[in-house]
Amino acid sequence: MDLIQDLNWRYATKSYSNKKISNEKLDFILEATNLSASSVGLQPYRILSIDNAELKTKLGANSFNKQIAQSSHLLVFAAYNKVTTQHVRDLVKLTADKQGVTIESLDGLFTAADTHFKSRSDEENKLWAERQTYIALGTALIAAANAKVDATPMEGFDAELFDELLGLKERDLHSVVILSLGYRDEATDYLANRPKVRIPVEEMVTKIS
Repeated sequence: MDLIQDLNWRYATKSYSNKKISNEKLDFILEATNLSASSVGLQPYRILSIDNAELKTKLGANSFNKQIAQSSHLLVFAAYNKVTTQHVRDLVKLTADKQGVTIESLDGLFTAADTHFKSRSDEENKLWAERQTYIALGTALIAAANAKVDATPMEGFDAELFDELLGLKERDLHSVVILSLGYRDEATDYLANRPKVRIPVEEMVTKIS
């Protein structure tokens, strides 16, 4: 039940101190995020971890979110612009290597996945990839709370600026959502000591037997 305590502790931090996250805690959050659930196991996104102060300031130039520049580290979740046959091939090869089986034994996986993505438009696959990033974001938030690292998920940022400064277009990626990491500044964050507000579980959940 410690996880419930961790989730009650976390909130969308509004103001950060200048304390830096240790490499150990950052790596823990990133490894946990990499283990997120992912449809077909494809992980159709990449994560950029930024701790360069000058770059963070530039990225936050057109945003009201001061947490971008204030953060110890900024995670950028960038989704594929499209899903290709090569992406599926890479997944099959990785699966074969990790599970100690032949690529040929995974022909069914390759055919099913490749056929599925080809049956949809690039725009449909792009939107699917974007939704997958939010699963990873959720895992990152939980991992950060478990590590007692504050975090703020944000959509209100200049995506075009991020894509340009981070060279995402050249990698056939686009920024979807970002997550600032650091430690709350209780002196300037008005939410730091306020109780968490959520509706009762009984109102949220309908149990059907």
